Amino acid sequence: MTKRGWLLFGAMSVIWGIPYLLIKVAVDGGVPVPVLVFVRTALGALVLLPLAVRGFRGLHRHWRPLVVFATLEILVPWWLLADAERQLSSSMTGLLIAASPIVAVLAARLAGDVERLGASRLAGLAVGLAGVAVLAAPGLRGGNLRSVVEVLVAAVCYAVAPLILARRLADVPALPLTVVCLGGSALVYATPAALTWPAALPTGEVLAALAGLAVVCTALAFVFFAALIREVGATRAVVITYVNPAVAVTAGVLLLDEPLTVPVLAAFTLILAGSVLATRRAAIPSTSAPSTSAPSTSAPSTSAPSTSAPSTSAPSTSAPSTGTLSPGSAEPPSTDPVEPVRRGAEADPGHRAGSPLDGANAGPVRSPGVVVE
Repeated sequence: MTKRGWLLFGAMSVIWGIPYLLIKVAVDGGVPVPVLVFVRTALGALVLLPLAVRGFRGLHRHWRPLVVFATLEILVPWWLLADAERQLSSSMTGLLIAASPIVAVLAARLAGDVERLGASRLAGLAVGLAGVAVLAAPGLRGGNLRSVVEVLVAAVCYAVAPLILARRLADVPALPLTVVCLGGSALVYATPAALTWPAALPTGEVLAALAGLAVVCTALAFVFFAALIREVGATRAVVITYVNPAVAVTAGVLLLDEPLTVPVLAAFTLILAGSVLATRRAAIPSTSAPSTSAPSTSAPSTSAPSTSAPSTSAPSTSAPSTGTLSPGSAEPPSTDPVEPVRRGAEADPGHRAGSPLDGANAGPVRSPGVVVE
């Protein structure tokens, strides 16, 4: 990977690892949940709008899946996460959301995915769910049942949204799609935000957290993630999915003095290992029929100039490859920088990186394939 690729990878690992920290700062600073979601969606849409102004033609034909996708990717989970973090720590929230790839595998099966789950993927599901149980148990005993359930419901939303993206919105340009989803969500939250708007201006720290959520973790994240895909490819880009939880825990411990307990470390290990195993895909070998050709026939040489019958050979026939592209072949370029993520999500709905809005565990499509959480 190039130096630029490493820089983009590092930037995205941080950008999609800190939303939970910023949400915690905002809600602890007295920002009502509707105001937080409205500011994040409205500012994010405004920042990205100039980049997408020419790409909205034809989007109205996809309004139904757009509404469903925006609901699952933004409207519901962003409210739930902000409300949950009034009780839960940012590190616990980030780790619970990291179970999204595990949920995505189950969601894909329910949606008709016929791929066989091997022993390693089944083990990954079990290990990941065990990690969720280890992490959630203390919260349940401490009276935070509602908050834990809210985060787990958000994880389910994040797992299902890429299925909608891959199956119903694959031909929609990612940047206009993101702007429409953010802008529509802002309109939905405009009235609740107006009714709960704080009487006093929040502190500078809280305002900075809101600005960071909207500009850095939403708008800038989309631009950086698209650049990362162009630089290193979709397969490597979605690896950030497994780095984000570590960033979330580290940020909470270092910046908010959140406790780093044995259950948190154990849950982190189990959820990360489970996500890797559950989303692993077995390589599909390329199959091709052997080339068939008739042997060349030629007349024997004489003292006169050599005369030979032309070689007759049957054209090579081969079955189409069902595996990945061969080393000598090239995939045609796409005009949509996030299209590779979409194709990855379509091939493996368990990858959350296929969403243009998400940093929670693409992936992995998570992802258009890019939102941000």
